Order: sequence, then C-alpha cells, then structure tokens
Amino acid sequence: MKMGWQKALILSAGVAAMLSGCGNKGNSSEVSAGKLNVVTTFYPMYEFSRQVAGEHADVVALIPPGAEPHDWEPSAQDMVKVKDADLFVYNGIVEGWVDAALSSAQNDKRVVVRASEGLTTLEGASEEEEPGEHDRGHADGDQADGDHTDDGHVGDEHSADNHALDPHVWLDPGLAQKEVAAIEAAFEKADPANKDDYKKNADAYIAKLKALDEAYRDGLKSVKTKRFVTQHAAFGYLAHAYGLEQVPISGLSPEEEPSPGKLAEIVDFAKANRVKTIFFETLVDPKVAKTVADEIGAKTDVLNPLEGLTDEEKKEGLDYVGIMTKNLEALKKALDE
Repeated sequence: MKMGWQKALILSAGVAAMLSGCGNKGNSSEVSAGKLNVVTTFYPMYEFSRQVAGEHADVVALIPPGAEPHDWEPSAQDMVKVKDADLFVYNGIVEGWVDAALSSAQNDKRVVVRASEGLTTLEGASEEEEPGEHDRGHADGDQADGDHTDDGHVGDEHSADNHALDPHVWLDPGLAQKEVAAIEAAFEKADPANKDDYKKNADAYIAKLKALDEAYRDGLKSVKTKRFVTQHAAFGYLAHAYGLEQVPISGLSPEEEPSPGKLAEIVDFAKANRVKTIFFETLVDPKVAKTVADEIGAKTDVLNPLEGLTDEEKKEGLDYVGIMTKNLEALKKALDE
C-alpha cells in the first residue's frame, strides 16, 4: 500500500539529509556538467521549461508520463531531486504537496517559481449547479477578443477554499504565454549568464502560443453551439477564453464520481440540447462519459487536459502545441454537429 505523502516527506527529508551529509549530489549523475538542473512537477511545466531552457539546462518532470497529477505523491527519490534542483517549477493549486516538499528538502540557492502566480483563478463547477449554470455569462460569446483571465489573482491556493479552485490555467494558450514568461524570469534569476538565450527561446515559443491562440479564436468564433459536455471539469479557462461553456459531468478531480442525480441532470441537458459528442480524456477511465453517451445515443471523443502524455502520444511526437491543436479540431467538430 502506498504511504501517505506526509509520511513520505518525513522519510524523504531524512534520506536527503543523509545524501547531503555524504557529499552526494543525489541526482547529479543525471545532470550534465555546467548545465542548470531544472526540476518540474508535471507535463505542462516540463514542456514550458524545456522550451525556455534550450541547451543550457537539463529539465526533468517528477510526475512520470501516464500518471494522473491530481493524486500523485512524491517518493524519497523525488525529494532528493527537489533538494538538488537549481530551479524548481510548478503550476500551483494542483500540486498540494509542494509547500511541504520545499520546506522539507531545503536548499537556499534553489530558485522556485509558481508559474500561475498573478493569474486570475476560476472556481470549479460544483455538484449543486445545474448543467449549463457555471460561468453562464461566457456561453454566448461575450468574451472580448484577446481577453484572458490575467487581471489579478483571485483566491489563495493555501486557503480553505483551495479545493474549489481550478488549476488548469495552461489550457488557455493566452495564460500559457504568461506562465512561460514567468518561467523565463526564473531561468534568468537562476542563470543570469545565459539570460539572453532564455529570452530568445521564450519569445520564440510564445510566438507559437500566440499563433495557437489565434487559431482557437478563428476556429471557434462561428461554431453552431457554444456548450460542450466533458467528463472532467478541466476546461473552464479554455471555455472562458473563447466564449464557450463546458458542462462537466464530474468536478475538478478526475476521480470524482457523479451522483445518480447529477448523471440524470446531464442526460436531460444533453438530450434537450441535442448534444452528439461526450468528451472524455486520456489518463482517466472513460466509463462515466460512455454511460452518458450510450444513454442519449451520442458518440465519445477525446479532449485532452494535457496533465501528462501517454506512451502513444510520445511515440507520435506530440507536444503541447500538437495536442492543443487536436483539441481544437475535436471541439470544432463537436460544436458544429
């Protein structure tokens, strides 16, 4: 049985201390000489950091491909990596273990960046809401062009309401650009000698994200309907940015099971709105989405929250931009049915 992450952190701190006392760099064998040692939490943070790093850093992700980040727990070996990092990159909200990990695996020279710092945080849909009720104001395309939720930080990831905040900011390409900029600033702080290259790399990648943002705006501005049904409430920021509305079957946690009453409400909503596609996602059992689809005679399709890459996606050479492009095509197809 897997130990709780709190116990793992206590054990990990002891392991890290022993390694430090022996003069062992821990993960040093995996880091190239003269390069920045960058440790990230999960795929989007890894990809954004890798794009900024270029040839000047070795970038690793703690959460392995195929693992669901919402319930992942660090091991003792992971804690050694956290301790030895020159730069530690995390998103915020989704990685509830980070504060305790950083406190246990102390390193005064380590630069830490919460990439979502300063971004407005949306609340997740709740079980009590009627289908189509959450964020209703954005269902009619009233979001202005170029308007992303970046006008301040709403809520605190350490507050009692932390469970209700949606962490999936990376699914809005506009906010992804801001996360990349925050990561670039951290790279410059950790390694000022190569700041010009980090800026150049970040600008080049942000240009790709801007093109992706424009593709979403052009592709979704004239779709027949603005509402889509998804198994997991991961797409609030994407919907908010492009005048859409997600209707989630379950809440923010992909492991959350909807009540029979909630399922009945979603089925009624889907029938009334002639929904023909129910979206599910990689890394999570699609049985709930398939149950709803079977009940209303709809089909299912993938809408990927980019919380991690599958082995198949890696073999196809897909990355953030590639998968987000596939998400766009899936949305266009479903919303024009």
